[in-house]
Amino acid sequence: MRCALSIGLLWISLLLAGAEAPTSRLPRVELTGIDYVRIDSWADANDYTGQWVVPRREYRVSNPSGDIVFNVDSRKISIRGVSIWLSHVIAIRDGHPLVSSRDLATAIHPILFPQRNASSRKIRSIVLDPGHGGKDPGNQEGKRKEKEFTLTLAREVKDLLVKAGFSVTLTRDRDTFIELPSRPEIANRRGADLFVSLHFNSADGVGGSTVKGSEVYCMTPVRASSTNARGEGAGAGAYPGNRYDPKNVLLAYQIQKTLANGGGMEDRGVKRARFAVLRDATMPAVLIESAFMTNPGDARAIYDPAQRKRLAQAIVDGIQSYRRLAEQPRS
Repeated sequence: MRCALSIGLLWISLLLAGAEAPTSRLPRVELTGIDYVRIDSWADANDYTGQWVVPRREYRVSNPSGDIVFNVDSRKISIRGVSIWLSHVIAIRDGHPLVSSRDLATAIHPILFPQRNASSRKIRSIVLDPGHGGKDPGNQEGKRKEKEFTLTLAREVKDLLVKAGFSVTLTRDRDTFIELPSRPEIANRRGADLFVSLHFNSADGVGGSTVKGSEVYCMTPVRASSTNARGEGAGAGAYPGNRYDPKNVLLAYQIQKTLANGGGMEDRGVKRARFAVLRDATMPAVLIESAFMTNPGDARAIYDPAQRKRLAQAIVDGIQSYRRLAEQPRS
């Protein structure tokens, strides 16, 4: 027990140390106990040019690969046209825009400078997790239940992945209930290279039917706040899923990008959560909310077979993009 605790503490310290490493040579600014880096200094160090688009409100850095847009007092940024939700807001001091060093290390750098697999490690096996099932219907709109359409989408994604050369397993292939902890455990037992949980969203209340788009969740970094915290603050420690933080966010980004582009969905961004299916995955893992059942336009993308195939293809395209980056030889 004492040995296991020591290993766990070492793991947490290594994760935190790794989160600081990419910005260690840049000047720091501490605000409300959070370690920040000047964005203009970071841009200079990484061959980006930066400028205020809206003074003291919107700052943009650019290079030939695309733009990154930062908005002061917001946690949402845009990387090459895709929204990413950070752990801390973009700040300003003495006229200079600031981003937290943790967000640089756990959100921005993994996307801009992808972590490569070892040369012999190929991505071949994927476990797809159709959300809900059995006694758990998920979201319901009229007679339509989320559990039915997550399974349909999972089967369609599986067919496309198999055609692309992947080995694919579903956590459930019929209308059956599976406990949340059992879902990543299936992927763990299979020795899967990726775990992808499929869901559809809903929005309640006045104006709920106008809310639309896709969002992809990956594991919240150690001691960071989740995007939709709901009381879960920054004190949470490490889980098995945190071992793959750089790859988690890269996988989420690539899938969100293809859902927004090829899939035609409104971009709600890459988000962070400590969902049970993400916490215990021992491989890169994401949870996809592809569309809103409560929005008429999104609903067509869920229920119409031709439009749903666009969603399925977009998810597969995102996985393929991730594989190309992760399998690229290390320089």
